[in-house]
Amino acid sequence: MTTNCALVRALRRLLPRDAVLAEPEELKPYECDGLSAYRRLPQVVVLPYTAEQVQAVLAWCYAHDVPVVARGAGTGLSGGSLPQENGVLLCLGRLNRILAIDPANRTACLQPGVCNLAISQAARPYGLYYAPDPSSQIACTIGGNVAENAGGIHCLKYGLTVNNVLGLVFLTAAGEEIRVGGSGLDGPGLDILAMLHGSEGLLGILTEVTVRLLPLPEAARVLMAAFDSVTQAAEAVGAVIRAGLIPAGLEMMDKVTIKGVEDFLQVHYPQEAEAILLCEVDGFAAQVEEELALAREVLVASGACEVWVASDETERQRFWAGRKAAFPAIGRITPDYYCMDGTIPRGRLAEVLAGIAQLSQKYGLRVANVFHAGDGNLHPLIMYDAAVPGELERVERLGDEILALCVQVGGAITGEHGVGVEKLNGMCYQFTLKELAQFHAVKRAFDPKGLLNPGKAIPTLARCIELGRAHVRGGQLGHPELERF
Repeated sequence: MTTNCALVRALRRLLPRDAVLAEPEELKPYECDGLSAYRRLPQVVVLPYTAEQVQAVLAWCYAHDVPVVARGAGTGLSGGSLPQENGVLLCLGRLNRILAIDPANRTACLQPGVCNLAISQAARPYGLYYAPDPSSQIACTIGGNVAENAGGIHCLKYGLTVNNVLGLVFLTAAGEEIRVGGSGLDGPGLDILAMLHGSEGLLGILTEVTVRLLPLPEAARVLMAAFDSVTQAAEAVGAVIRAGLIPAGLEMMDKVTIKGVEDFLQVHYPQEAEAILLCEVDGFAAQVEEELALAREVLVASGACEVWVASDETERQRFWAGRKAAFPAIGRITPDYYCMDGTIPRGRLAEVLAGIAQLSQKYGLRVANVFHAGDGNLHPLIMYDAAVPGELERVERLGDEILALCVQVGGAITGEHGVGVEKLNGMCYQFTLKELAQFHAVKRAFDPKGLLNPGKAIPTLARCIELGRAHVRGGQLGHPELERF
């Protein structure tokens, strides 16, 4: 392994001096991402200005067997950009130019460091916008969105990042440039474009993203429904979908979250409610009014004790501002919180929320629930105090059981936050050894030396066996195969 001094000297020959950080006080801000429970100082941080500089860094690191972890805005919530103590943290935030907006074809070509919200702001003069809108859209970058396959409030109707990206340019671990997809609806060859979504920096480093833009809807209206129980609100979600509605957004918050948000922003949420649903419909004005009336009817029939319709755009934005501020609002009422991310079938929402409440009591830890109810993507926020010895470990066990519950009802251990380091144990529960072996094979095909984001997203088979979670459909892997991982 290259010594730190030699590594820094080599990188400073490739990059401007201000693009290489090596002093402890310079490295400290990069020790974690949004999942602050896990921290690790990188050996060195680089902040290149151009794709060519990224290419040079990768080629040098590949030749010298130096691990590389890519980082966007650091808003990830699974430890996906947790740095390596013996490697380079490659920060792509300076690659932040919007390269082109093509209103005729409704596309935008972007560098990976462009923040999510900036895409819609740049497209708005053309009557267009970019649909995926994570709660962190004011800060998170399109490169990170692709790496985690981010969703957002409007993904129920308009899809995740993978459904809104048309083309990518990425660099292999060795620094070779590869283009996949394009500006059309489909591209030739294997669907590597889709494979890179949610790949968490394991397969390549993005340098360019082409996204699909949509026309701004003629009208958008949101209603808020209050319920006397979480179960009623959860069951109402399924009723809305069964009625034939596909809302642009269908979000749920429980009483703990409602109170936290109201104390934080005073958005006029009903604090006496046990749960609220925010339901937005958009499209042509006449269609919106018709669907809004139907949504209201369905929610009242499902037990809503009161329903409010945003009177104007200002109130609509206020309703959504509360939802998007839910995470920081909870951060104000607890020393620390641990944000989980599991996905379940909509029809099992009430059952799983009841199960989470039971697990909360079992571990003696409060849980706030705020999530994308329409697509069954849960975000339980486990509140704790990291200063209390052993409490983080208790939180991890609770989180592990929540993810296991999601899998048991036919769901998945992540919907949009990724696996990172947080959900490695959950991967052992979700997948068989043979399936995990195939994931490792894909990783080797793209990155034969295993230098890109090592130790993330895919657990070793030995780890799963040690946890007692190794399960196989169709026979066990033999020891020679196991020893390869």
